[in-house]
Amino acid sequence: MFRRLDDFRKAWTEEAKHTVAVLEAIPDPALGAAITPAHRDLRRLAWHLVESVIEMPTHMGLTIPGAELVKGGFIGPPPDGMEAILRTYSAASDALLKGIENWSDADLERDDEMYGEVWKRGHGLMVLLVHQTHHRGQMTVLMRQAGLLVPSIYGPVKEGWSAYGVEPPKV
Repeated sequence: MFRRLDDFRKAWTEEAKHTVAVLEAIPDPALGAAITPAHRDLRRLAWHLVESVIEMPTHMGLTIPGAELVKGGFIGPPPDGMEAILRTYSAASDALLKGIENWSDADLERDDEMYGEVWKRGHGLMVLLVHQTHHRGQMTVLMRQAGLLVPSIYGPVKEGWSAYGVEPPKV
């Protein structure tokens, strides 16, 4: 749970950069990559990140552009191309940070009804952050399966070890 807005701002800003790096690494022809047709593909997962940044804050009293499109927790079908997804994600992420500018640290202790439960705002922001990280991880697995290069986020990926002049760890 976040207890200081500045802590959330710093964490969100860093994690949003990581999310943008993953989204930028997905070319349009790979957007249909999925484990099976019954599971979300990369397009739908990327759009779900957008949905979440728009929808979850509405329960905390914020209005993020695009909120009028959310019906039952979801926005209509995702755009065909990654450029539109990236643009919408970046705008929503920026609007989230702008939306909390009028909050104080004390507002993080406020109770909000979230999905049939009552959460402190600081908890709601933490869930939003880890929810994004969770789905971003799913996306990197799909990217690997689709033969795409995954960006280094928390450390080098297999292909990134050479930048450090070392062999990648043995599998």
